[in-house]
Amino acid sequence: MDNTNITETIEILAKKYADELQKKVGERIVEMESDDNSHYLIYRVLGITFDEGRAIDVYQNKGRFLYKYAGSFLEECTFLCFKHKYKDDAKKVRVKNTLGLRPVNFEIDCLIGNNAYEIKWKDATTDGDHITKEHTRVKVIQGYGYIPIRIMFYYPNREQAIRIQNTLQTIYAGVDGLYYYGDEAWEYIKTTTDIDLKHILMDIADSNDKDRMEQDE
Repeated sequence: MDNTNITETIEILAKKYADELQKKVGERIVEMESDDNSHYLIYRVLGITFDEGRAIDVYQNKGRFLYKYAGSFLEECTFLCFKHKYKDDAKKVRVKNTLGLRPVNFEIDCLIGNNAYEIKWKDATTDGDHITKEHTRVKVIQGYGYIPIRIMFYYPNREQAIRIQNTLQTIYAGVDGLYYYGDEAWEYIKTTTDIDLKHILMDIADSNDKDRMEQDE
């Protein structure tokens, strides 16, 4: 598979995810037509009009689907890049939690040799339990003889979420793992797989913008 083919594969994948996202959002909006909107009373008490409340609920539902699909899409794209470079060596693996009962297993998004990758498009969590779970996860992975490597393309903006990420960086360093985020994450994928994933995605986004502009004319 040359880089032309991987670009075409990612373009097809993007179209698939975009179509599925629109389908799910459309179905949810139809479902919402029959929702009980009595809670809009409280919206109105707080100065939000009925129409504003409706728009907020619609976009809240859209946002849930968008975040889910965005994360899954970018994770799959990244795995495809690793698979392109390392072919039979790149695989998804589940390992048993040897340090606790919950969760029973931890998933390694991509395992190549001893490198165990966790792929995140972004992580805006502010939940302290997230730290405990992640600490357990990287310790378990280290116990299997793997090197935990976290790749996160977009860093959070809020102070509490940033503190969580700082703690996670310390956890990875404590088990001799690696942690890449933002520009470092994009560059790591480019250097490691010889694929400029960010450039491919920017081209797709620009093409989508151009298509929408032409349709609006």
